[in-house]
Amino acid sequence: MTIPIKAYAHVRLTVTDIDISRAFYDDVFGLPVAFEVPEDADENTREQLGFLFGGVIYQLGDTLLGLRPVADDAFDENRVGLDHLSFTVEGRDVLDDAATQLDGRGILHAGVKDIGAGYILEFRDPDGIALELFAPKA
Repeated sequence: MTIPIKAYAHVRLTVTDIDISRAFYDDVFGLPVAFEVPEDADENTREQLGFLFGGVIYQLGDTLLGLRPVADDAFDENRVGLDHLSFTVEGRDVLDDAATQLDGRGILHAGVKDIGAGYILEFRDPDGIALELFAPKA
């Protein structure tokens, strides 16, 4: 018998510098914050939110995307663990616009590619974590 899962609840990425990573994710994706330790938090609140490790968790539709700032090494998709993180977008036109936005921010990318089932746009975050935008073909 298998375990009947329905969807991902959350993904949390381990990053080296929360200020740099947060600026990137805020600027590129603009997701609303679901959890973070308020600057004026008392000790009890800081303890309750200790699972954040000084990071942030964003709301992404019905799921969460977190940044956990405890890494002291570099991302490598060829090691055991994460290969890349892919986000779905509405269509090819969103990918074309995203490529232009990434260009304007000086973020390198591989251009929009046709992979048969859809189109992808690949780029990396400040820690080199491989990110992808995916638009299914209509």
